[in-house]
Amino acid sequence: MELMHSHRWDRPLPDWRAAIVSGFVAGAVVMVLELLWSTLVNDGNPWQTVHMVAAIVMGQDVLQPTDFSLPVVVVALVTHYVLGIVFGLILAGIVAPYHFDARMSTVLATGAVFGVVLYLFNFYGMARIFDWFVAMRGVETCVAHVIFGMVAAAAYLKLEKLER
Repeated sequence: MELMHSHRWDRPLPDWRAAIVSGFVAGAVVMVLELLWSTLVNDGNPWQTVHMVAAIVMGQDVLQPTDFSLPVVVVALVTHYVLGIVFGLILAGIVAPYHFDARMSTVLATGAVFGVVLYLFNFYGMARIFDWFVAMRGVETCVAHVIFGMVAAAAYLKLEKLER
């Protein structure tokens, strides 16, 4: 009689390359949506959001003025893409081991929930540190995060299957 059972990790590891690319792609999609939205709604000024993202790295002095500045745009792009990749990696770390990537509908639902959690983390948790993001709380920003999660999850599923 065997008293000790060996436990093994039988859950698959994420495809990290697919996770990186999917986070990058989802970040690009959301960035374009944010720029379009802010151009249409925020008095036609797409640079306000760019300055807010860059301020994570560069400090609050970057928040004013909100006109075009190449260094601010570069820092915002790098910050946005690095965060997108990190969140893509986290999402893949959830999707792969629990087999949420078995069907497109499951992976999209997982991505949508991830997007809502990410929104709450960013705009209610991290906004305690970066308080200028409180102004961006709202349905539009939440929807953008849901889109991020869904695009990242769908891209991960497609890219992961290509790797196999």
